Amino acid sequence: MNTFARPRRRGGGLWRVIVALLILLLIVWMAAMLFPGGGGDASAKGAEITPDLVKQGEYVARLGDCAACHTAPGGNPYAGGLPIESPVGIIYSTNITPDPDTGIGKYSYGQFERAVRRGIDAEGRTLYPAMPYPSYAKVNDQDIQALYAYFMQGVQPVKQDNHAEGIAWPLSMRWPLTYWRWLFAPKVRPMQAADTADATMARGQYLVEGLGHCGACHTPRALTLQEKALGTAGGSKYLSGSTNDNWVTPSLRGELASGLGSVPEAELVTLLKSGRTDRSAVFGGMSDVVEHSTQYMSDADLAAVAHFLKSLPAARDEQAVVYNEATRTALYGGNVSAPGAQLYVDNCATCHRTDGRGYGQVFPALAGNPVLNGENAGSAIRLVLHGATMPPGRDAPTQFSMPAFRERLTDQQIADIVTFVRASWGNRGGAVSAHQVSELRGKPPVGQPTMTTYDPRVRGSDAPGATAEEQAGTSVTDK
Repeated sequence: MNTFARPRRRGGGLWRVIVALLILLLIVWMAAMLFPGGGGDASAKGAEITPDLVKQGEYVARLGDCAACHTAPGGNPYAGGLPIESPVGIIYSTNITPDPDTGIGKYSYGQFERAVRRGIDAEGRTLYPAMPYPSYAKVNDQDIQALYAYFMQGVQPVKQDNHAEGIAWPLSMRWPLTYWRWLFAPKVRPMQAADTADATMARGQYLVEGLGHCGACHTPRALTLQEKALGTAGGSKYLSGSTNDNWVTPSLRGELASGLGSVPEAELVTLLKSGRTDRSAVFGGMSDVVEHSTQYMSDADLAAVAHFLKSLPAARDEQAVVYNEATRTALYGGNVSAPGAQLYVDNCATCHRTDGRGYGQVFPALAGNPVLNGENAGSAIRLVLHGATMPPGRDAPTQFSMPAFRERLTDQQIADIVTFVRASWGNRGGAVSAHQVSELRGKPPVGQPTMTTYDPRVRGSDAPGATAEEQAGTSVTDK
């Protein structure tokens, strides 16, 4: 008897997999829509708004650096529109003025609190983590109430529609962010001064980990974009340095060459207050931080921030940078045989000097500069390519600029200069290639926060305030 096998349908198994995945996706989507979570009461009412509360809220807004992100260049304060680069595309900051139609004028206190500390807008959607709500989860109730009072009654309303995000579908879908928030945003746990016996330390920790959200830029991020640590409890990754839009944000911990280990508290206070010291200056997005935030901080708060940062141990073992006279001697004697030396003399020495020490409060030093001693040369390359302007700061309103050299110098010439300064005067940075410069040439900086500080012990006989030992040629670091 002849029998015939029943033919198999090709692709049947594949279709079953596709249908199963679609059903799973539908379940995941429904869960995010039906159970967004996040806590907080959207209908909650805040404290009675008084002039004193509004004034306090203005200061809190300064501490939180709200203007730096929510004000576009040339735009109205807090009206949004600032482009912020992210791995998924361009995110535009939103209008947070009290305009009832395009801003947050209709937000209840509860809705405002949920947006700031929990990352949930009035419609229940999860905010992009460009809004640092993982850090703001530590902000106390009093400051949130003051902040709400300020934005409702202390800010001029501006009718300006929010800019559509520059993110392609399907990454533009908001609902998957709910899962990101569930996984990586901490529960709201306001920090209080009673958390430690040292009131100054507690205040500094609150400002750095909470309102100042320093970790948003100075802490490395995982592949899933969350900060690897949100505070000291997360270990030595916190504030250990990161890369944001090719700016290299240095460590704010105790590393001697690439961090704050060699910077006294008083000098750090001056840097945050004025944007410059006798040996250093801020650039990149940190310029916005000084311009909009830290220069307005009270001396007590600045001291608290510096005190806390100086308490953080180094994440990496490093030797302090010790000044080496060899480069200065060679250049002063007319010896420009080293690769990049002649280019440095022709383009850089007028401001930064052949000894690499620059001019105090005007042109920052290169000798001992952590940005030049770190592994990633991205910030140094960008500064040479695109230039920078020092921000006005408290007690230091004058602005000085470094010109852009992208039209004047080739990729190889810029690579030679950056390589030269990363290996001169005792600096220990690695070589830079023309390819690295080429990759950054077409990417003007968006302004992610970066702070540069310098080893105060790298000083010389002609530096302002040099000690007798330095005048005699003895390095202070030898003692």
